Amino acid sequence: MKDIIILPGIGGSGDAHWQTRWEISSPEMRRFQPSDWDRPDLTDWMSALDRAVGASATPPLLVAHSLACLLVAHWQQLSSLAVAGAFLVAVPDPQSASFPKEAAGFGNPPSQEMRFPTLIVASANDPFGTLEHARARADLWGSGLVEIGAFGHINGQSGLEEWTQGKALLTAFAAGLAKPDRCDLAE
Repeated sequence: MKDIIILPGIGGSGDAHWQTRWEISSPEMRRFQPSDWDRPDLTDWMSALDRAVGASATPPLLVAHSLACLLVAHWQQLSSLAVAGAFLVAVPDPQSASFPKEAAGFGNPPSQEMRFPTLIVASANDPFGTLEHARARADLWGSGLVEIGAFGHINGQSGLEEWTQGKALLTAFAAGLAKPDRCDLAE
């Protein structure tokens, strides 16, 4: 796989989270570093993402969870830095009653198609975003969508440990990004 930037949501994805486990076991993965994981500020998080992408030798693949999915949507609209694509897990609904008040600045994400390939991974019982919300975001953003069943917020409390299914989805997504466009020569 190529250079991969891990983008956790609020709290920074602790030790039990699949993002942390992937990062520890995969040298090509590194985490972006905003100033504060617990009091997210959109401008600060966008600057941290810009620094992380700018430090990549080649266009990186973004692996975002929860609030960081909204970060990617906002960032891609303002930054011209190249990324290979974004793997967006558990996209939260800013209109939901469960959306954290401290993340209000991430609300109202752009609703047009993203400028790079994206794949949304959604759970049937995510308390922060329904499947209907994930489907609507996929339509607006031009994203692929994979529904994985009932795994809550697809986080450390979901009991996924290494989340091998997610790693397989990421590998398949990355492989699809690496394929050259095919021409139909039969005319």
